[in-house]
Amino acid sequence: MTQLDCTVVNCTYNKDKSCRRHDIMVNGRDARTSSETCCGSFAPKGDGCGCGIDSTAAVHKDTHVGCEAAECIYNDSRKCSAKHIGIAGGHADRAQETECGSFVCQ
Repeated sequence: MTQLDCTVVNCTYNKDKSCRRHDIMVNGRDARTSSETCCGSFAPKGDGCGCGIDSTAAVHKDTHVGCEAAECIYNDSRKCSAKHIGIAGGHADRAQETECGSFVCQ
């Protein structure tokens, strides 16, 4: 598992810069820079989905991270092999405004 920090405060899963999901997916199959990646698991707060997470759900620092970014050095058969990653996006309102801040192109 990967240690995950997340600054996307508008995501329904974010609590105290951590994720309440036990797994996420980083999108960006053809990415060559971190800005061409995004958190495919992003869900905006208040969109009505509920997403099966209640406000008291535990946060997860250790998270299974799936990765579609084929050119990232941490991509190991569509799984992130980095020990620690950061998902950035501050006040993003949609997934495309987020990014994997730990992406490194081969």
